[in-house]
Amino acid sequence: LNAAGLNTLHDETLNDSPSYTGSYENSRAVVQRYLAQYPSIKVVLDVHRDALVGSDGSIYKLVTQENGKKTAQVMLVVGTDGGGAQHPYWIDNLALAVRFQQELVSDYVSLARPIVLRNSSYNQQLSPGYLLVEVGGHGNTLTEAVDGARLFAQSVSQVLNTMWVK
Repeated sequence: LNAAGLNTLHDETLNDSPSYTGSYENSRAVVQRYLAQYPSIKVVLDVHRDALVGSDGSIYKLVTQENGKKTAQVMLVVGTDGGGAQHPYWIDNLALAVRFQQELVSDYVSLARPIVLRNSSYNQQLSPGYLLVEVGGHGNTLTEAVDGARLFAQSVSQVLNTMWVK
C-alpha cells in the first residue's frame, strides 16, 4: 500500500497470544488507541489467515494460480448487526468490501473468495472503513500468503487512491 502512495500504519501486535480467547478484545484496544491518536485514519484492515479444517481433520489450502505462481486466495469478512450488537457502520463496511471485491475480480480471475457476512462485529463497529481480510489459510505457505497479500494490496490500492484526494 505504501508503494502505491498510501500512508499506512502497520501494527504487528499478536493479539491472539497467549490465547485466541480474548483476541478481538485485545485488538479492539489497539485499534481504539490508533483511531484516537490518528483521527485521519479512514480504513482499518484487520489481516488474518483463515482456518479451514475438514471433519476428517484435513487442512484446506486456499490457493489459486496468478501470474504463473501458486498464490493464497483472499476473502473479505464483513460483520453485521444481525446478532443484535450495535454496529452502525456495517453497511459502509459492506460497500467498501464490494468496491474492493469488484477490483479484485477485475484484476485477478480467482484471487478473491466470496465476501462473507457474519452476525458478529469483529470490531468493525469502530470505523466505517473497517474490514477483516483473510489471506489464505493455515494450510498455505508463507510465500503463497505474501504473494496473495501483495496482489490484494496492488488491487485495492487502486480503489483507495480514487476515494480520497492525497
